[in-house]
Amino acid sequence: MPARTDIFLRKLEPDDLPLLYQWENDTDAWLDGNTHNPLSHDDLRDYIMRTTGDIFRDGQLRLMICPALTSTADIPLKGEAVSTEPVGCVDLYDVDIRNRKAAVAVYIAPNRRGEGLASQALTQLKSYVAHTLCFRLLYALVRKTNLASENLFLSAGFERVAVLPKWINEGDILVLQTLL
Repeated sequence: MPARTDIFLRKLEPDDLPLLYQWENDTDAWLDGNTHNPLSHDDLRDYIMRTTGDIFRDGQLRLMICPALTSTADIPLKGEAVSTEPVGCVDLYDVDIRNRKAAVAVYIAPNRRGEGLASQALTQLKSYVAHTLCFRLLYALVRKTNLASENLFLSAGFERVAVLPKWINEGDILVLQTLL
């Protein structure tokens, strides 16, 4: 049975600025990332304009997670707008071109969590990273107390490979990885 595809991944666009501003300044998510200060509209606008979407050039890649059209009833009539407002994003960072590996992080808007969107995004991302970028490994750093994130990565085929004790002020970090 084919995997669900309720989403698609796309490159950042200038229109994403309001959502990025909201998500990057979500202090509830800061513990699970490496953020310690708010970002301004100017900071994020510069980032969007500076990024090329080429992981080999930029050393990182942010893709927006957008709802996909799921049936012919979803296809708009001529002149109708279709809403594909992003519901989250997935980041590849700490890219190591020589060793063909990268770290991955996922953010889903709070009002869309629990719908399986992050799982679908990881499935699509793993395929893209393996088949298009020809990477061999992805890894995630997850706060040990973030069971939802740990379970997400485990269900996506990642394995626990290490614990980094006292890695952050809030405690231990799990290292999860998957060979592609």
